Amino acid sequence: MRYKLRLRLRLRFRLRLGEVAIVCVLLLLQACSPSKKIIIGSGISALKFINVYEYPKATSLKETIIGGLSGIDYDSKKNVYYIICDDPSSKGPARFYTASVLLTEKGIDTVVIRDVTFFRNEKGETFPDITKDRIHSADIEALRYDATRGEFIMSTEGQRVINADTTLIQNPAVMIMSSTGNYIDSFSLPPVMHFQKTENGPRHNEVFEGLDFDESHRYLYVSVESPIYEDGIKPAGADTTGWSRIIKFDRETKKAVAQFAYPLDAVPYPANPPGAFKINGISDILYLGKNKLLVIERGYSTGRVPSDVRIYMADMNGAEDISEKALKAYKIKRPVQKKLLIDMSKIGVYIDNVEGASFGPVLPNGHRTLLFVSDDNFDRKQRTQFFLFEVLP
Repeated sequence: MRYKLRLRLRLRFRLRLGEVAIVCVLLLLQACSPSKKIIIGSGISALKFINVYEYPKATSLKETIIGGLSGIDYDSKKNVYYIICDDPSSKGPARFYTASVLLTEKGIDTVVIRDVTFFRNEKGETFPDITKDRIHSADIEALRYDATRGEFIMSTEGQRVINADTTLIQNPAVMIMSSTGNYIDSFSLPPVMHFQKTENGPRHNEVFEGLDFDESHRYLYVSVESPIYEDGIKPAGADTTGWSRIIKFDRETKKAVAQFAYPLDAVPYPANPPGAFKINGISDILYLGKNKLLVIERGYSTGRVPSDVRIYMADMNGAEDISEKALKAYKIKRPVQKKLLIDMSKIGVYIDNVEGASFGPVLPNGHRTLLFVSDDNFDRKQRTQFFLFEVLP
């Protein structure tokens, strides 16, 4: 740790005319207002890959194992990232990490995990270990920092375990938490997002994976990973696609005001052996401005080593509100429109389970940086990766 801090102090940067350089200088960050949402505005024409950094395995901090990183957000005032861990308290209490991403002209030099903050429930207690108390645990998947209020918004996927011997139901949730991790309040979910004993509502472990504010912080968008039962089958092989939902919440009333149908791709590759687990769904979203989102579609097929990650720009302008519709029986007239920005399998490096995205500091040429993080699932064969991109307007 001390060596890395000394290294940071010794870094010196020179900007060459016509060269896209990456710097981590506080003066650059002053251009980012800490009280305003980072917005791209007119959209993105392309993403330019810079480099990837792999975080060391088997590292720990304050008696927690670092891994399972499934969401990330940037605090421009402090020049740090907040990174959610999706461990449901089995390797330490439910938590998020505070990290510095140190940059050079070549991209990410190192990632330093500096601190950990534990979440606390309505009782002021840390969430219990899922192996001991499943329905009171917290399977956290997404996190955003609201700089206008000094609060976090996080989502949990809940639990739906239904079998011959067990019926365990804990609804998913979108919670407001203090800067120190304490529970403040929750959003009211639309009825269709409550778990049921029957095959209605969302599917287990395929619920709220992404969220972000609009530029005013008046509205919060929350993405559902996979189709709910009412909306039909999940994406499969060949041309078998599916419908996910993007839910728009009012930040003041904490109620949903609209829902939009997002078209999911088919799973890109077949599973091996045939019939084994495969999935494609939304793993995170970022608000771009003008009712547009950046959407991560993350696919996985048993027997295939890398994940298949595609980044889309989704346009919600003109999309119909499907709040009262069951898409299995309703023909959608105006779904969300999407445009492929990049297929990460084409950038020439190994791609693991990418689950989080955040904009970061501005480059000398005025372009934003974009950072993705992968979730290693605490699996020794998987990797925690940080991918750095330049946003081309």
